[in-house]
Amino acid sequence: MIARAKKKSSRKNHRPLLLASNLGKIPWLAHGFSTRLGGVSRAYGKGELNLGYTKDDARRNVEKNRAIFLKSLGVSKMPWVTLRQVHSDVIHLVERTPAEPLVGDGMVTAAPGLLLAIQTADCLPVVLVDAKRRAVGVFHAGWRGTVKRIVEKGVGAMTQHFGSRPGDLSAAIGPGIHGCCYEVGEEVRTEFESQFDYTAKLFRESAESDPVREKYPLLFLTARAPGHSYSVLPKKIFLDLVEANRRQLIAAGVKAKNIEASPLCTNCNSELLFSYRAEKGKTGRMMAVAGVWK
Repeated sequence: MIARAKKKSSRKNHRPLLLASNLGKIPWLAHGFSTRLGGVSRAYGKGELNLGYTKDDARRNVEKNRAIFLKSLGVSKMPWVTLRQVHSDVIHLVERTPAEPLVGDGMVTAAPGLLLAIQTADCLPVVLVDAKRRAVGVFHAGWRGTVKRIVEKGVGAMTQHFGSRPGDLSAAIGPGIHGCCYEVGEEVRTEFESQFDYTAKLFRESAESDPVREKYPLLFLTARAPGHSYSVLPKKIFLDLVEANRRQLIAAGVKAKNIEASPLCTNCNSELLFSYRAEKGKTGRMMAVAGVWK
C-alpha cells in the first residue's frame, strides 16, 4: 500500500516521497509520488516541495525542489520528461528526451535511463508497470481524462508498443481527491453516464445542510406539491474518481489484485499534499514518476 502519513507527526519527519508497495518489489524500477514537504519554496507555506512552474513560485526554487525530489528517488542524474497537461486522452511513446515539449496526459516508455513525470494537485496520478517487459507508463486522470478512458487507453498503448499483456501489468493510483470531497456538477455525471454502465456506483448524493432551515423548518413550508418547491435544497453530487479508474483498469484486463490505490485524499490531507480545491486554486504541484533503470 502507498505509504499513509500520520496526521499528528511533525512535517520534519516526512520524506518528500511516497512509494507503492506493489511496485517497490521491481528491482529495475524507479518510481515515486511526491508530497509537499521537504522543499525550499515559500509561495504556499514554509519549506514546500512545489515541483511545478507555477506563477506564484520562483523558477529557481522549483529547480531546487526537483533536484531534492530526484535525490530522494536515488536518481539524481536521470533525465526526466514532463508534459503540458491538457486533460486529454493523448498518450506519447517516449524513446528519448524530446526536442520540443510534449502536449498530452500520458506517456509510456521501455527506454532505460528515462524518468516519466506527470504533475497533479487533486487529479489522480496513475502508474502502470510491465515487470516482464521492463516498460512503464504514467497518466494524469482528472474527471475529463477518466471519461475519455485515458488509463484504459494507457493499457492499450503498452500492449501496442511493448507487447504487454494486461494481466501482467501492475498499477498504482497515487494520492488525489477522493469521493469524500470531490463534489461535481450534474453535467459531470451525465458525461459518465454516456460512457460507463456502472456510473451509479461512482457517484453519491448528499443533501445540503442549512442550520436556519433545521432550526426553523416552518419558515420554509410552501403550498407546492412535494418535489416542486423552490425551497427544497439541492443535493450535492460526489464522484469517486479512484473507483472510476480502478474499474477502468480492470475492464482493460489488469488484475484487481495488481492494482494499489493510495488512501490519501489530497483535499483531506492538505498539510501533506497539494490540493487545488482545498487551497482555492493557489497551490503547488506534486509529481508522480516512473522509469527504467539503466
